[in-house]
Amino acid sequence: MRPTMNTGLVYAALAFVAWGLYPLYFKTIASVPPLEVVLQRSVWSLVFVLGLLAVLRRWDWLRPLAAQPRRLALFALSALLLSINWLVYVWAVQAGQVIEASLGYFINPLVNVLLGVVVLHERLKRVQWLAVALATAGVLWLTLLTGRLPWIALVLAASFGFYGLLRKTASLGAIEGFALETLLLALVAVPALAWWTWAGRSVLAQGDAPLIAWVLLSGPLTALPLLLFAAAARRLKLATLGLVQYLAPTISLLLGVWVFHEPFDGRRLVGFAFIWSALAIVSADALGLRRLRPAPAPPP
Repeated sequence: MRPTMNTGLVYAALAFVAWGLYPLYFKTIASVPPLEVVLQRSVWSLVFVLGLLAVLRRWDWLRPLAAQPRRLALFALSALLLSINWLVYVWAVQAGQVIEASLGYFINPLVNVLLGVVVLHERLKRVQWLAVALATAGVLWLTLLTGRLPWIALVLAASFGFYGLLRKTASLGAIEGFALETLLLALVAVPALAWWTWAGRSVLAQGDAPLIAWVLLSGPLTALPLLLFAAAARRLKLATLGLVQYLAPTISLLLGVWVFHEPFDGRRLVGFAFIWSALAIVSADALGLRRLRPAPAPPP
């Protein structure tokens, strides 16, 4: 295994382990309403990433944006999708739905396959249709079992899938793109937080020092895994990265079962088993395709 790939695996593992452990963090700040968590998270992420850009002296991408309204509109849409994903995830964790939230990120690769068909007009092979059918069966089983659609999982999977599709076509790097998204979110977040703080309703006005410190920490806790992921993506094959990504929902699922003691009996396991089978098929197919292609040159 090449040193570059070794480094990439380390970066990817650190990123996905951090994302998998997010429920522990959001449970720690559970006294803060989910909407405020998202607003605080966007502001302090922006502060962190702007500091990083200042250290790296990477500002050349800002000036051309004024003459590119279409790019700004696309990033405004990706920022909206990101905020929806954050809001639903934080709400789910605080509402004791960590297991269903983890299901969303198990489903996400299958949503990406469907987006390839619907948006990019890709054609699915029979084995991929089988994976989609198994995942659909799993969702239907969980719906019948609980009496409702697993909407948390579906919203998380769909919002992150569309977000990834937009970012795939974006021309900005990971740091710059995230900075632009949080900058656009700040247009709403900063006035809202300023008003709530002035009215004595925000965590900055009501919280004690440890809670405020935890909230301020949301900036680096959000940005660092993203930067690790970007570094890993440059060093790893997509198929390898796709397999490592299952670390995050697996860790969250285990936290939901063993730490937060959410219900997860054999009947619910059946629904997950359908979806895991679909993921196994998609992953095996992706690995097979990668083996048929020449390996890309390592990044400089």
